[in-house]
Amino acid sequence: MARRPRGLLPDIPLHIIQMKTIFFYIDTLAVLAELYGCKVHALCLMTIHVHLLLTPSCCAGAGLLMKGLGQRYVQYVNRTYPRTGTLWEGCFRSCLVQQGNYVLACYRYIEMNPVRAGMVAHPGDYRWTSYRANAQGELSGFISAHAVYNELGSGTAQRAEAYLSILNDRLSPGLIEQIRSSTNGNYVLGDQKFASEIAHALGKRVSQGVSGRPKKYELKE
Repeated sequence: MARRPRGLLPDIPLHIIQMKTIFFYIDTLAVLAELYGCKVHALCLMTIHVHLLLTPSCCAGAGLLMKGLGQRYVQYVNRTYPRTGTLWEGCFRSCLVQQGNYVLACYRYIEMNPVRAGMVAHPGDYRWTSYRANAQGELSGFISAHAVYNELGSGTAQRAEAYLSILNDRLSPGLIEQIRSSTNGNYVLGDQKFASEIAHALGKRVSQGVSGRPKKYELKE
């Protein structure tokens, strides 16, 4: 079955999953994100896939970023270890994310991924995420806070503290499934109004059905 065409729009947050990952690519991600005008808000590098939440400034930005990452590291590894072939499995999957609570839900989904996978007991114990930047206020060379995150407080410490309190509330199984199905299907993540607006802008269907809206900052099981 053919994959649905991906919907991309400038200045709309995008949750991305790319199968296969390499743990030494963060520096290149930072360079390419700046080159292609993508602001990275959250990330998690797992053993077989990578999660990113980013906002591209142009429609082509996210695609160029992911293409550049794949090309640079395939070339590097093929030179370092005499080999041929790819390191990345297929095209990346993505969903456009509605501003507001859905953005924060994606932050939490991404940074809690190692905990859900049973790899660590606490998200701060996993090195390859944006948790320390977003929940602890540590400086980062390329993590850029989304406007919704910035609304959590008036300064770095206050925002980190507010985000940490939200992060401690578990995402509901229904919302986790909504994020997964939207991303895997290249649908939008948001409510019906958002889906209608994006469908009108892109001229195509962008959702499987009516999506609910999570209550403000209360996404508990």
